[in-house]
Amino acid sequence: MSAQNATRLDEISVEGGGGGTGPRPEAPPVAAPTPAPTTSIPTPTTGVVGPPPAPYSGGQVGSGSRLGLLGNRNVFDQPFSSTSFTEKVIRDQQARTVQDVVDNDPSIRTNVPAFSGILGFFIRGFPYFAQDIAFNGLYGVADSFNPAIEPIERIEVLHGPSTLLSGVPPFGNIGGTINLIPKRALDEPLNRVTVGYSSNATIYSAVDVSRRFGEGKEWGIRFNGAINKGQTPIDNQSIDFGVAALALDYRGERFRASVDLGYQQLDFDSPLRNRSVAAGVRIPRAPDLTLNQHQPWEYRTSDNKSVATRIEYDLTPDLTIYGAYGRSQFFQQYFGGVLTIFNTRGDYRDPIQFIPFEINNETAEAGLRGTAETGFIKHSFGLAAVGFWQANGQQPGIPVGATIVSNLYAPTYVPERSAIGISQRTPTTSTRINRSIAIADTMSFLDDHVLLTIGGRWQSLDVRSFSPTTGFKTGGSDAGAFSPGIGLVVKPFERLSLYANYIEGLTSPVAPVTARNATDAFPAFVSRQTEVGAKYDFGNVGLGFAAFTIEQPFGFLDPTSNVFFAGGKQRNDGVEFTVFGEPMPGVRLIGGFTLLDGVQVRSSTAAFAGKTAIGVPDAQINLYGEYDLPSWLAPGLTATGRVIYTASQYYDLGNTQKIPDWATLDVGLRYTTVYDTRPVTLRATVVNVTGNNYWASTGRGILSQGAPRTVLLSASVDF
Repeated sequence: MSAQNATRLDEISVEGGGGGTGPRPEAPPVAAPTPAPTTSIPTPTTGVVGPPPAPYSGGQVGSGSRLGLLGNRNVFDQPFSSTSFTEKVIRDQQARTVQDVVDNDPSIRTNVPAFSGILGFFIRGFPYFAQDIAFNGLYGVADSFNPAIEPIERIEVLHGPSTLLSGVPPFGNIGGTINLIPKRALDEPLNRVTVGYSSNATIYSAVDVSRRFGEGKEWGIRFNGAINKGQTPIDNQSIDFGVAALALDYRGERFRASVDLGYQQLDFDSPLRNRSVAAGVRIPRAPDLTLNQHQPWEYRTSDNKSVATRIEYDLTPDLTIYGAYGRSQFFQQYFGGVLTIFNTRGDYRDPIQFIPFEINNETAEAGLRGTAETGFIKHSFGLAAVGFWQANGQQPGIPVGATIVSNLYAPTYVPERSAIGISQRTPTTSTRINRSIAIADTMSFLDDHVLLTIGGRWQSLDVRSFSPTTGFKTGGSDAGAFSPGIGLVVKPFERLSLYANYIEGLTSPVAPVTARNATDAFPAFVSRQTEVGAKYDFGNVGLGFAAFTIEQPFGFLDPTSNVFFAGGKQRNDGVEFTVFGEPMPGVRLIGGFTLLDGVQVRSSTAAFAGKTAIGVPDAQINLYGEYDLPSWLAPGLTATGRVIYTASQYYDLGNTQKIPDWATLDVGLRYTTVYDTRPVTLRATVVNVTGNNYWASTGRGILSQGAPRTVLLSASVDF
């Protein structure tokens, strides 16, 4: 199944069905098929404006994904490890955030608490922040802390550094890349309304409307809007979230274009934040996850306005020139504190601060993709120039009142405080300019049995920091580097792909605000990944195996001088095993396991060298499954379940503070039917059904708690 042929399979678009190939015995009655987003004018292999690669058997992951300047590539032709989660799995799991979806990936873990309103991840054991999430291939467009999921058709995850393919993201994280593919108008009209409920009393409602116009249905418009409002499972916590997104596109004979307009807004009362633990203190057991240690009057408000456009023109049937542009403005106010646990009884300090924050991003890309033949070698190449401009504005935290002292297991609430009268000014504290030029070519030999990808990207990173009080420059760096990449795929048999890659990442670190040299910028760090792997396509099931080594220099705070230095190095060795597809009619699986060995090669103290890297568990297991019950038993009914396991993790560089391993179980049911010719789907899921209380992660020297037992209910109607 070629991912370069950008068409979709009608058979996977049934809400209650699995989308496998071949007949299903005793198939239960299901809803009428959702119109497949095909187009009468197919997108060429050199283009990306159009439907994404077709879903794989089971409909939960794509048969391919976008590899930056190389465009869409079949997963079995990629010399990398990647997964592309589809809209089907987003809907069927009642996902409300990107985290809910990537929880199906055994290489990813969260690095922020549930119900914080913020996204943060670990990919292959390295931190990855929401600001590094790409939108339709562009950095700096999606919301900086928690991009809405309703306008999204695919969530693509590439494991490992991707500087060659996509350039350096704003934070320069190297464990992987997440790219959000926005929805596009379908060939047939779509009107979908979804209403939902989650504990304790959060009401959800969403609309999805799609139309195409013109003789060849060349003009498209799609609108997605959602509201999520009410009390969450966390005590004293409420959320008021809204998103509106308009997607326009044109698909002509040789010219294609898209425009995405988005706005999202969040008011979050008493949001959770990461915890820190004093040095030498044994980490106490996790509290009841429904308890809220934050004050009822703490809050976080934010909004994000964005626009992104992409155009393509086919100079010839084998050569496409393209351009893209995006910009966003993100503003946030946080009023609250970050808890510090200072003894084994769970007592903590909560210093209340008011922190206004603003980010303005602008990004542009131009390039071309093409195919050619030179003798017996076939080429599929890309050339791209990318620019990214960012200005951050933030005041230092402004203390409001005395530090609150309380306990994890019996929180104390004090009289309300207010940020009224405090300046909301957001002076520019840092700027970043990334510019790059990249070229890559995939050469195909021996009737596509050998695929060799070679390329490189020259990247310029210009980082400046400024005093928030005087406005004067306090530090900066202007670095340039060439980041090469090479990948090889060998297919000794028709369905078996063996691959290897070497690829680099680039990070420009900045000293944290707690350091004496706060906001100082440092020359870019070069990270390196070497990976070998294998993929096998059974037709209805895909298997993947990868073994990798990633080395990343890192900075650290000197415990004596409190000065940030750039002299550490971490190496993560790991193996991944993944499975996806429909092994038998009515049974669908996504997941796998990852084994990691994270080591501090160099650290702030010689005694720490060779110690386990903080926040890197030895093992991670994720497995999500669905089973369509037989029609004679329950027509249209599907049972779902997911297991997540994470091994223990160290909190400190000296490996003296540790959290235990943890596991959660999610269970659910989905019922699909037709009522008065209208497809109807009912869903019910219980997250963490056993009510396990656990610390989820310790990476970055902070402590994140997990998600409590949560009930999710929803009903969708197409008309």
